[in-house]
Amino acid sequence: MPTVGVTDLNDDDFLLDVREDEEWQAGHAGGALHIPMSDFVARYGELAEAAPRDGRVHVICRSGGRSAQVTMYLIQQGVDAVNVDGGMQVWQAAGRPVITDGGTPGAVV
Repeated sequence: MPTVGVTDLNDDDFLLDVREDEEWQAGHAGGALHIPMSDFVARYGELAEAAPRDGRVHVICRSGGRSAQVTMYLIQQGVDAVNVDGGMQVWQAAGRPVITDGGTPGAVV
């Protein structure tokens, strides 16, 4: 499975967050696209519209399990996708910003 570390991500990398709504609302990475794994297949078109045409999709969840499943699905669809190793837990531990929809500091739950 292709993976990338949180510290290897650049601010302009496309990030897809597949955590559930309550996890997202508690805190997420700014600029990420949110499509919960439970809705992913039905909402795949949203990713197709938002993702860069020739770019990579970096998939993240809380710890890396759900994002690994979505990454494998995307690869099967011909998308250049990688799993973010350790997920939002590592993101937060690395000091990367976690925000709410209102822009205030958030938390990973």
